[in-house]
Amino acid sequence: METWSLISVCVFLGLTTRWAVSFNSYSGAGKPPMFGDYEAQRHWQEVTVNLPVHEWYFNTTDNDLNYWGLDYPPLTAYHSLLCAHVAKLIDPTWVELYASRGHESPSHKLFMRATVFIADLVIYIPAVLLYCFYLRDGSAKRRVAVALCILLYPGLILIDYGHFQYNSVSLGLALWAVVGLGLGQDLLGSVAFSLALNYKQMELYHSLPFFCYLLGKCVKQGLTGRGLFLLLKLSVTVLLTFALCWLPFLSDPGQVLQVLCRVFPVGRGLFEDKVANTWCSLNVLIKIRTILPSQIQLLCSFVLTLLAALPSSVKLLAKPTLWQLKLALVNSSLAFFLFSYHVHEKSILLPALPVCLLINDLPLMSIWFLLVSNFSMLPLFMKDGLLMPYVVTTLGFLFFSVYLLSALERTTVAELRLESYQRLTHACLPTLNLCSVVKWKFFLSLVGMAALSLASMLLDPPAALPDLFPVLISVFSFLHFLGLFVYFNLVQLTEPSGRKNQKKAN
Repeated sequence: METWSLISVCVFLGLTTRWAVSFNSYSGAGKPPMFGDYEAQRHWQEVTVNLPVHEWYFNTTDNDLNYWGLDYPPLTAYHSLLCAHVAKLIDPTWVELYASRGHESPSHKLFMRATVFIADLVIYIPAVLLYCFYLRDGSAKRRVAVALCILLYPGLILIDYGHFQYNSVSLGLALWAVVGLGLGQDLLGSVAFSLALNYKQMELYHSLPFFCYLLGKCVKQGLTGRGLFLLLKLSVTVLLTFALCWLPFLSDPGQVLQVLCRVFPVGRGLFEDKVANTWCSLNVLIKIRTILPSQIQLLCSFVLTLLAALPSSVKLLAKPTLWQLKLALVNSSLAFFLFSYHVHEKSILLPALPVCLLINDLPLMSIWFLLVSNFSMLPLFMKDGLLMPYVVTTLGFLFFSVYLLSALERTTVAELRLESYQRLTHACLPTLNLCSVVKWKFFLSLVGMAALSLASMLLDPPAALPDLFPVLISVFSFLHFLGLFVYFNLVQLTEPSGRKNQKKAN
């Protein structure tokens, strides 16, 4: 009974925080003619409910692709259609073709926020609870603490309930896939991840680890016996799931090609906004987009992304355990974020999800990463008028996560999983106290984030450098992501063979 009470309090706090953030502004509020992501999601409802399926992704007289044209896979479109039918029952003017463009009203805002809230309740939150209570060791209180920290991660809350998106759907489906694989339900895990990939193409960030884990498991069972049978079952399951998602488009190859062109818009360039990845940060010193042709830029990003993700993927292929899967998900998604083509600042939520799954195993480093990932989106939050919820949710997450998980106490070399690294450095730096160094870096990082946050809020940039603070935030965050990418790779690649892995690690 006490456990259920704690779970109820945990979920209540997570939902209350979400709904409190939803009372604030959103992307593009009162900013015609394009408004913002809120209008994009509303417009997709307008398009899907009023136009036949074969026009959803095409530029027609009724569907101007320059005005928030659909650029996500079919499952997102079906979700928009479902929301649109509900909207039409409540107030048809919300999704009326043409006339509803830029529609803003308190009642419609309540409806849109409720759609995100329900998606969280149905998909994301149950997956978090299942992961914490079925794939985690420890007492009930510790499991509840982990669940609470994951549910209070401010980045996802501020983007979905502030800026306005449905990231909890794709991330929730990816988490269902982890839960499925962790419980030995490989077919369920395959279906869940296929659905996640058909909801948002950015789930490709997680695709290599899922592929390597399942292939490694098949190889382990023998590709001439049970392993081959499992591989066939998985292949059929994935193909059927994709076929069902794409069924309305499969009759015409032109439809499929058009959807793919919309989903992968190569023409948008190497990067757009001040995102905390390699290309944007390097562009401060070297104007890459001017020096290199677009095809070379695309090739460079592809090769570097593949090379960065390869070591962790190979390790997972050779050792397909749940612990290795979670680390590979972090390393693969970070490799994609740091090096891939046309990355958005919100894409940092993709590495953040698997980092959340490590928050009890590597508390300080995980909390550090999650704080920086949230901080890296500060220019976006400021643009959307979300400063107050940014400050409150960030401080709340910092307090609860550090206190409940004893993050500052659990910093021995063994708990940081840096034994191999210490052995390497011991010959050159025998007196180095690695634990103290990590903690001091964490505190200095907090000071840096606080200082840049205050400067962005209170100071005007020089007239000659109008983007000074977004660039500083971007580069500061990039250096953290690069360092943490090296750290998580070290943890995965130098894992001692005798280390006891987590429960149900397969």
